[in-house]
Amino acid sequence: MAIRPLRYFGDPVLKSPSDPVTVFDAKLKSLVDDLMESVTLPGRAGLAAPQIGVGARAFSYLVDGRHGYVVNPVIVELSEKVHDGLEGCLSVPGMNFPTRRATFATVRGVDVNNEPVVVSGRGELARCLQHETDHLDGLLYLDRLDPAQRKEAFRLARASDWFWKAR
Repeated sequence: MAIRPLRYFGDPVLKSPSDPVTVFDAKLKSLVDDLMESVTLPGRAGLAAPQIGVGARAFSYLVDGRHGYVVNPVIVELSEKVHDGLEGCLSVPGMNFPTRRATFATVRGVDVNNEPVVVSGRGELARCLQHETDHLDGLLYLDRLDPAQRKEAFRLARASDWFWKAR
């Protein structure tokens, strides 16, 4: 297991939809182990494979003492009730914007053995499940902001020292 370095806004891997996992082998187990370990660092609630440079459909989470992962997640249920709460992202450090999310979410996927997994949660876990699934679809939470906020967020990101710039 290893804590892998993060990729930051501007890196093309974050805007590319992830490939579904079709091979359940030691390489996948290693990726999941790294996601599970990397999410345990302070200030982290979730981590998607693209955030560590891997275009595979998998994420880990650590919210309110619940620590797990999902491979090939699909959101199968969202509450009709939504909430605008401050949201941030490890790949967009130091920025938080109000983001509209359902207050309850259920994700269905599989584990490293291709066995079914279902994760449901309210509040922060619901927000995390939606946020991480967005990453796997090539979306950042910034994409969900209203146009004026998105423009400001992009301006701030491009001016930051962490913004990924083509070499």
